[in-house]
Amino acid sequence: MPRLAPVSMMLFGSDIVKLFKLSGEEDDAEDRQRQDRRFESFVEKKSYPWTGIIGLSTAYFLSASPTTPPSSIHLIEPSPILFASASGFAGGFLASDWVASECEELGKLSFRSHKELAEKEGGKGAWGYERSRGLSYSAGRGWKGKGKKERGEDWLRQGGSRGDVVGVSKVFGDAPAWLERSEGDSMEVIGEEGTLAQIDPLRLCKFLLQACLSCGVQLHHPARALSVGKDMRDKLSSIRILNTSMNAVSEIPCTRLLISAGAWSQQVFSTLFPNSNLKLAISSLAGHSLVVRSSRWGKGQEAKGCHADWGGEIYIAGLNSVSLPLPELATESRIDESSIAKLKMTAERLLGEEDLEVVRKGLCFRPVTKRGTPILARIEEERLGSVGTRGTREGGVFIAAGHGPWGISLSLGTGKVMSEMIEGNETSADVRRLGL
Repeated sequence: MPRLAPVSMMLFGSDIVKLFKLSGEEDDAEDRQRQDRRFESFVEKKSYPWTGIIGLSTAYFLSASPTTPPSSIHLIEPSPILFASASGFAGGFLASDWVASECEELGKLSFRSHKELAEKEGGKGAWGYERSRGLSYSAGRGWKGKGKKERGEDWLRQGGSRGDVVGVSKVFGDAPAWLERSEGDSMEVIGEEGTLAQIDPLRLCKFLLQACLSCGVQLHHPARALSVGKDMRDKLSSIRILNTSMNAVSEIPCTRLLISAGAWSQQVFSTLFPNSNLKLAISSLAGHSLVVRSSRWGKGQEAKGCHADWGGEIYIAGLNSVSLPLPELATESRIDESSIAKLKMTAERLLGEEDLEVVRKGLCFRPVTKRGTPILARIEEERLGSVGTRGTREGGVFIAAGHGPWGISLSLGTGKVMSEMIEGNETSADVRRLGL
């Protein structure tokens, strides 16, 4: 058996990169295998999600597992500002059963998880969790119904409404206090009672991040993943990241990798696995939004409110575009002022006010798939190119992206399912139809 000589290595936090090297005579194949097994016993499993709401939700549930030390979970975020796209600018609408049939179990799991987390952690005050109701408003004379209802995965691309998914349950009489009614208009309740809720996604993301960091999860920000490294058996063993604020490159252990970079997921995958022929069918759909304040709406009326309002503010969205190019970083997006003007004009018409106070303008890029449902899966080794992975519980490359308009609603359920998948356990929802 060859002698072992210690090596002085740079440590990244508490992470041991290597513990020894071989010296002396050339070892035979059996010795190399024995040595490799001994080396693996010292290398802790590492998990690397990205830092949007899907990655954070996965890290949150994974850090609670008794078999994954929180310090072995690393979050990577390239944008200089956290939550600069859909995770920070979405409307925060939650629905239990408005999603496509392929996501039915995931939708119910996630809605239940939002409720349980809010009850456990004071979500009403911390991130504005409230049960809500959905109303469909038709603008009176000249309005024509859409006729055929689009499926849950189709409405966003085809100019429909979330309400088209579930249909009308009853006609609604009293409108919200801020809504300016007009002759011939109508308002209808959509969705079943107890199946809708509302949150502020930015505040939920901040809570999840703080919860992860407080238990030892590590954040690399701003940092960009450059490449992956392999061990002597060509298995995924490390990842090289660039700290863009310091222009410093680090290589740290990595045996489990979750790509949850939203609309940027394909770019991340092709960067890390350049020899792979796999093309993740995930593209971006840009959407503008406004947050406004109205003299007709305040905290006093919010107890009887509907989607979407936080702290006396009203969130307005609906202009989506496939033509706006995806920027390299979320912070490099450029708001189209003509789209904002259209939203503001719509808001003034609905609210019956001019010169509304605009609190925030938003532009986010939703990750969408052609089939209209997210991809939640482990990527098979043969599709990674020249990189292998360790066994079911010890390693793997995973993808969780493409949630379209349902990223916030499905976030906690996705995080729970992906944490279970990463650890090789049975998942709490059947997501077999959400594979590659």
